[in-house]
Amino acid sequence: MIYFRDGGAPVPDNARPSGGNMKRLAWTVVVVSAMLGGCGADEHSDLKAELAALSKDLRGRVEPLPQVKPYEPVPYAAASGGDPFDPSRLGHRPIVISDPPQIPRPREPLEAFPLESIRMVGTIAQKNEVFAVLKAGPNVYRVRTGNYLGQNFGVITEIGDGRLSLRELVQDASGEWVEREASLQVADAGR
Repeated sequence: MIYFRDGGAPVPDNARPSGGNMKRLAWTVVVVSAMLGGCGADEHSDLKAELAALSKDLRGRVEPLPQVKPYEPVPYAAASGGDPFDPSRLGHRPIVISDPPQIPRPREPLEAFPLESIRMVGTIAQKNEVFAVLKAGPNVYRVRTGNYLGQNFGVITEIGDGRLSLRELVQDASGEWVEREASLQVADAGR
């Protein structure tokens, strides 16, 4: 039999395993395996005996299931009262705009932020005009009535003492554009 190395060169005769070496290696493997196998036969017998003695009198007990009460259906008597989710029941009809809003102006920086992520920090009065100071992201902005903010075409309608009111245009469930009032208040000092 000719042996080859990984590179394809033949192995010299003195480097080849001989029959005697192979038998010796096989016997060595068998003896070592037998020795290792005998080590773990009775390894934790004292712990197993103690655990068996302690747990022989233990019996688990399962509580009985509680008695199930029979189901009694309750009739719904308010069905004739109308739809509780009808928007007309809210008391005011929103202003409906049939066409989507057109933006013939450059967008303002605060229109890139959702209204929920904009915080009102305070107000500034300057030359008979009141400005609101808003924080959006890492920046602080000064806005006045008529500026736009939020991602729902919000326009500032009023800036009062610690409060900013705005009107947004949003799509309702039917796909129509409706006006919605929203507001921001001065955030707590602890935030």
